[in-house]
Amino acid sequence: MNMPTPGSQQWLDLVVEDVVDPATGVVDPHHHLWPPEGGLPYGLDDLLTDLGDGHQVDATVFVECGAAYRRSDPDPMAPVGETRFVADAADQPGGEVIRGIVARADLRLDNLDEVLNAHDAAAGGRFRGIRHHLACADDPEAYRIPGAAEPDLAADRSFRRGVRRLGERGLTYDAWLYHFQLDDLIDLVRACDGTTVILDHFGTPVGVGRWAGRRHEVWEGWRPRMAALAACENVVVKLGGLAMPDNGYGWDTAERPPSSDEMLAAQGDWYRATIDEFGPHRCMFESNFPVDRWSLSYRTVWNAFKKIAAEYSTSEAADLLGGTARRVYSI
Repeated sequence: MNMPTPGSQQWLDLVVEDVVDPATGVVDPHHHLWPPEGGLPYGLDDLLTDLGDGHQVDATVFVECGAAYRRSDPDPMAPVGETRFVADAADQPGGEVIRGIVARADLRLDNLDEVLNAHDAAAGGRFRGIRHHLACADDPEAYRIPGAAEPDLAADRSFRRGVRRLGERGLTYDAWLYHFQLDDLIDLVRACDGTTVILDHFGTPVGVGRWAGRRHEVWEGWRPRMAALAACENVVVKLGGLAMPDNGYGWDTAERPPSSDEMLAAQGDWYRATIDEFGPHRCMFESNFPVDRWSLSYRTVWNAFKKIAAEYSTSEAADLLGGTARRVYSI
């Protein structure tokens, strides 16, 4: 019998767990949507199917992914098409769960405010911040989703001006980069201390290409840099995204997906170390769906999150499962 395709529903159904604490409400501050013709089709119906798989998800935040750009708009305005696409989804039955939108803008623009204003107008009261990628893959052919940012973008004066402008407007900056770029982020957040900077996916510890088989070395370099970031009070961290193929755990090609206990056995130390450095009030669990769906189900990932949260006090668990996200994204 042929093995189900990893990431397919048939494959995900090979591991079905009971829902941990189904009455506990959570906030998912990091997911994506794509139209049918998008790079990874995942529309509102797909999202609602995952959200309805047993956990009580009270609110979500969409994070830009290059979907539904309006190519008829001038280039700087093209990402506003994505915001319109998500706002339209949020206006549909069930879509009201999407309470925040983190959009895309080139933060180096001289007319940045014009673009931010357009996102705000398109978002229907949901505009919360910007993600302008810093991720620059050092071995791009080995990556499933290679980041293609300019290598020195974080040091660019106009980029830093844009990050500062976000803070002046009460907006956040989501940072997606790789673990070997964390020094660049440390310099950036120190120079932009008036802006809340949200580190996505633990800083993406890479486990493919030249980093394959070097997880302990990555860990040893990552830990002191996370401590340095934790000393910057304007930084918060999203805990999730480690099931992406480029993290190198191989679940996206396995015969079956991992259980929540198997996920924690492989990755729990990264979660606990980050929470220890930043504190639960500066950490939030994130699904990163549907990208992490290549490796495990929505029910499984939130079961794992709830098991980690149970190691902390009631108030700390509440922060990890939604309180931090509500505060940071004003939802």
